[in-house]
Amino acid sequence: MRISVAWTGAGQLRRWAAAGQLRRWAAAGQLRRAATAGALVVALVGVAACTGTAPGGPVAAGSAPASTGAPPTPTGAPPTPTGGPSATQVPDVLRFTGTTLGGAAFDAARFAGKPVVLWFWAPWCATCASQAWTVAEIEPRYRDTVPIVGVAGLGERKAMKEFVTEFDLGATPQIEDTKGTLWKRFKVTEQSIFVIIDRNGAVVHHGFLDGEALTARVAALAGA
Repeated sequence: MRISVAWTGAGQLRRWAAAGQLRRWAAAGQLRRAATAGALVVALVGVAACTGTAPGGPVAAGSAPASTGAPPTPTGAPPTPTGGPSATQVPDVLRFTGTTLGGAAFDAARFAGKPVVLWFWAPWCATCASQAWTVAEIEPRYRDTVPIVGVAGLGERKAMKEFVTEFDLGATPQIEDTKGTLWKRFKVTEQSIFVIIDRNGAVVHHGFLDGEALTARVAALAGA
């Protein structure tokens, strides 16, 4: 009986010893896993120290952000203009309005930035009649580059309109100036007078021109 108990006690001791060994193995396994996890953390920290940023994290202290190739835009700064040059300034010489023989409003400011020819004529003037043929011929050709504008004065409106019809000047702007307002403004004291204004608003001619000289002047302005 004592022997049986002894063997039984010895078996129990072996089971306890085996259980203790298992616990030691389990503890050792946990230590190895903890050591492996610690090594991974150390490795990640090392990567972050080499690159200056942690994966998916903020910029490391003391390091500059990566350049994107575009300069920074100041907060609240106005956008950079993308359009072309500013609107053309209207010179004083073109700051006048009127009414055409057809009854339409006329504003000379629309010609700013272009050379312009003002033709002061009277309906009873024989010289004006000879020039009218040249104006009717060249005006359509240079309408977009060197506009020619008639300023009719020293006569009745009915006679002015008949003059325009006779010489086929209907497509050329003709300002009615029976009161002589524009004639006085440009110091015109006789007919027929051409006042030529260049694209900068300077008067480059004030006086008589025959058909040939007028054509040459307008062609030169168009090519300038």
